[in-house]
Amino acid sequence: MELKGKVAIVTGASRGYGEGIAKVLHSRGAEVWITGRKRYDLNTAAERLGVKAVVADVVSGEDWDHLIARVMEESGRIDILVNNAGAAISIKPLEEQTDTDIEQSIAVNLTGSLLGCRRVVPIMKKQRSGTIINISSICQKYAWPGWSVYSAAKAGLAKASQSLYLEVREHGVRVTTLLPSWGVTDFAGTTPDLDGAPTNDPEIREKCTKPEELGDVVAHICSLPKHLVALDYTLVPTIQEIMPL
Repeated sequence: MELKGKVAIVTGASRGYGEGIAKVLHSRGAEVWITGRKRYDLNTAAERLGVKAVVADVVSGEDWDHLIARVMEESGRIDILVNNAGAAISIKPLEEQTDTDIEQSIAVNLTGSLLGCRRVVPIMKKQRSGTIINISSICQKYAWPGWSVYSAAKAGLAKASQSLYLEVREHGVRVTTLLPSWGVTDFAGTTPDLDGAPTNDPEIREKCTKPEELGDVVAHICSLPKHLVALDYTLVPTIQEIMPL
């Protein structure tokens, strides 16, 4: 219960990594709020986990305002923000992507997290404490064909996180970029471009990062002594061999 009394927001938490993160944070004593766009899926997850839910789209500033106002009204503080929401959108050569594909990928994988950070930072600075964890991707480090736009968004999130940390460090606020790779989620399964992805193979999938395992990592980062921060944390399953450019 090392997070008892802490108030956490986890975006994109109606399934996958987000749900696993919310479950672990709740089990460690935190009061957890989850967000997602699909009301039924979100409320079902909230009931299953025993946490609070607010329907919100991370790319909407108005939705962020509503979420933050609700959390502050009922909980009075925000100690943890996990920007987990993200999507593949379109994984194909850049020339084959539409303008809409590109705009949506940047919005959900980068802009949405920045909108959330902008709103919680003043609250955390006033508290003189807080932890922001931005979920990036192994794609920010390495290159694969078809992943240009997604990788650009995640690399941008990582660089923004580093700059943000320097802006808030003296106020007792920590910012971490968490880089997971292959996971037991539906990330590949819901994207037609990734029908042949290794993580759709049951034998490989069994050896990938499970949502609650990533949740354990998030909880560990949040539980570090106040004078320590994990700036970048990369988590890769040993079954994954990485030899790209």
